[in-house]
Amino acid sequence: MRKCSLEKINLVFAEIAKAYTLYLPTDQNDSSAKFTKWEEGSVWSNALNTVRSPKDFFFPQAEDLMEFKVEGKNIDITDIRQESEDFVIFGVRACDVKSFEILDRVFLVDPVDSFYASRREHGIIVSLACTKPSETCFCTTFGIDCTEPAGDVSIWKTETELYWQANTEKGEKLLSYVDSLTEDANTKAVDEQKEKTSVVMKKLPLANLTTDGFGAGKTMELFNNEAWDELSQTCLGCGTCTFVCPTCQCYDIKDFDTGNGVIRYRCWDSCMYSEFTKMAHGNNRLTQKERFRQRFMHKLVYYPENNDGLYSCVGCGRCLAKCPISMNIAKVMKKIGGEK
Repeated sequence: MRKCSLEKINLVFAEIAKAYTLYLPTDQNDSSAKFTKWEEGSVWSNALNTVRSPKDFFFPQAEDLMEFKVEGKNIDITDIRQESEDFVIFGVRACDVKSFEILDRVFLVDPVDSFYASRREHGIIVSLACTKPSETCFCTTFGIDCTEPAGDVSIWKTETELYWQANTEKGEKLLSYVDSLTEDANTKAVDEQKEKTSVVMKKLPLANLTTDGFGAGKTMELFNNEAWDELSQTCLGCGTCTFVCPTCQCYDIKDFDTGNGVIRYRCWDSCMYSEFTKMAHGNNRLTQKERFRQRFMHKLVYYPENNDGLYSCVGCGRCLAKCPISMNIAKVMKKIGGEK
C-alpha cells in the first residue's frame, strides 16, 4: 500500500493527466456532483456520489453507431467507430464498481458489444472507499462492502492523506506514474477507518433490508402478487429511476436522416415508458402496473435467474433520492419480501 499527502493531490492529478484522460467528481452549480474532465484548477468533490453514475463512460446516453447512404438498391455503409483513448475514472464508489460487473454480463457476452468492450479495455477504475454513507445507501443488502471497493486501484481518504492499493496490472501501471509522489504505508489508518464506517453502515435505516424472498426461481411466486397493484398506483412512469441507475441497460436504436445520408445511433430508453419496445403489433406491457412490475422483477428475479444469483441492483440509493413520488426498490422489497 502507498500513501500521499492530500496537499499533493493536484500534483498527483497532473501526473496522471499526462498519461491518461482523467475524470473525477466535481461540484456543480446546483449543489450536485458529476464526473468531469480534470483540468488545472479542478476541485475534487467531497460528495458521497454523483447524480449520474460512471456508467456513462462505457454506455453513454447517446452514441452514433454507423452512417449509411442509400442510392437505389445500393447501400454504402461507413463504420464511424473511433479507437477509445486510455482514460481514468477517479473516485468511483464501491456500489458503482459493482455495477460494471452487472453491465459486463450484458454487453460482453456473445455477441459482444464492441463499443462497450473497447471502452472497458481502455478504462481504468480508481475506486474510493466510503466514510460517510447516506441514509439512502443499502449496498450491504447486495453483499457490497463500501470500505473495500474493488477496481483497478482502491483508495482510502483520511483527513490528511490518501492511501492507494493497486489491484490489477492496469492499476499498477497507473500507480507507477505517481510513484515519486507517494510512499510506502502500513494499513493502520485504513483499518481504523474501515471499522468506523462499518459501524455507521449497521445503523443506517436500510441496514436490515434483505433479498430474502427474491432471486432465482421466484418468478411464478411473485409475478401475480397483489401488492403490485398498490405499489404501481402512484408511479408517474417518468423514468427518472432508470436514468440515474448505474445498472439499467435498456436502449433504443434509431435512424436520423441528415439530408446527405443516415446516421444510426443508440440512445438510452426505459422499461417504464409506454412506447418502450413498441412495434407494429403494439406493446407487450400495456399498463403502468406491468411496466412497473417488469422493472423490479428484472432486477430482483429475472437477472439473478440468468446470472448465477447476481442481483441487478447495487444499493447506491440514487433512485431513493431522485424519485419524485418516493416509490423505489427498497419499498418494493419491503412490501413484496416482507417488512424487515
